[in-house]
Amino acid sequence: MVQSVYDVKGMTCNHCVQAAGSELNGLSGVKEVQVDLPSGKVTVTSEQPLDPAAVAAAVDEAGYELVGDESRRTGGRNCCAGPSAIR
Repeated sequence: MVQSVYDVKGMTCNHCVQAAGSELNGLSGVKEVQVDLPSGKVTVTSEQPLDPAAVAAAVDEAGYELVGDESRRTGGRNCCAGPSAIR
């Protein structure tokens, strides 16, 4: 499993949390989405690393903005893979 943490701008209430979570849960391979409203951090657990464009599109569809174009990944063999990995 891979955990990716994204910064999402524009969420202000529990409805926002539900909307963003619902869109991200619809992405292929997503197992769990956790949204921290105060910080705007969204943690997505998935089977494989997610396509950044798909994540950005899902967040946009929910009506919010993905801040930056990188996530921080943790877990499994993907811990140090790619430009968006934790260093």
